[in-house]
Amino acid sequence: MPNSKPRVDIPSNPSQRLELAERVNAKHDADGAKSPLNALQNHKWDDNGPKVADARGFHTQAEDFQRQANLAYRKRDLLLDEIDESLKSSRDLLLGIFRDNPKELSQWGFDVSDTPKAAPKKV
Repeated sequence: MPNSKPRVDIPSNPSQRLELAERVNAKHDADGAKSPLNALQNHKWDDNGPKVADARGFHTQAEDFQRQANLAYRKRDLLLDEIDESLKSSRDLLLGIFRDNPKELSQWGFDVSDTPKAAPKKV
């Protein structure tokens, strides 16, 4: 026996929701006055339809910014690898020079803590 209450899902992914909205709005526009969606009292496609293109534009812009951000993070991380090595080498050298007074490293911007590291918690 066929399902008497089929499910009609709306995607949770914003890009897929925008694609669906574009298809629904295009069909509504193509049907014109004969569109059954003209019966909507609230959330009318005549009001929200033009917003779909704006939302798509913002979505595309956000994805471009995300790609740019990811590229910038990758470039930063490549540089940070070498910078981290300089920081470790500097710390180690300064600890050798100021072995009797490691708090001197704070003048170089390092956080110096003389409290012992906390022991790992046993479960």
